[in-house]
Amino acid sequence: MNPTQEERFAGSIVGQALGDALGFVVEGQSAALCRAYVEDRVRPGRVAAIRRGRYPFGQYSDDTQLARELMQSYREAGGFDPEGYARRVAAIFSEGRIVGYGGATKQAADRLAAGVPWDEAGTPPPAAGNGSAMRAGPVGLLHADDPAMLARVAETQGRITHRDPRSSAGAVAIAGAVNIAARGEPVDHLDFLAELADLTSGVERAFREHLERLSGWVSLEPREAAGHISRVGIEKRRRRGLG
Repeated sequence: MNPTQEERFAGSIVGQALGDALGFVVEGQSAALCRAYVEDRVRPGRVAAIRRGRYPFGQYSDDTQLARELMQSYREAGGFDPEGYARRVAAIFSEGRIVGYGGATKQAADRLAAGVPWDEAGTPPPAAGNGSAMRAGPVGLLHADDPAMLARVAETQGRITHRDPRSSAGAVAIAGAVNIAARGEPVDHLDFLAELADLTSGVERAFREHLERLSGWVSLEPREAAGHISRVGIEKRRRRGLG
């Protein structure tokens, strides 16, 4: 039985919350510690006693909070309203409801709370964190039938906190990936990457090149593939003296 649109939305946000909660415990930790967490705690089902600071296991973070706020802003405005969403971003920080956050997102939220317009408040380059991408999943469902609008909204919502085009491209890629997954059709990895490359090509040129490189790593063991992915772009920055 094919899922309804409501079930797709529920699956998207609940799936994000679950993955977020699993990872929040070790977010920002070393690869070795994260690996040990998966092997020693997650797979044996021994996670209930783990906490992160004052938060018990199962707490999701700002990643899911800001995706949730994006969906709620759609409901409130009857569509995408960047100014309305920006107000929600500012409020969740200023009211102390945020759970974990990146520096660039916090800086942008502070500027929004101080009255800086939404299209000027985003942290400028070279800050290129994943804050834009972490909340972009719902956009892939909300604009499933309009790829141009999907890309435009994913980029715009991301610029509220991050103005680096690399962050914008990441947001478009995540929204596009959710859109592809929700179709319920078999996914060929080459077609998948080609579609995402087309979606992001107008946002940040190098991002398309990085996506195309992923096709060569599909057959690798997860650990080896993750090593390659984590180093993408770093070599070039070091050659330019920016590493």
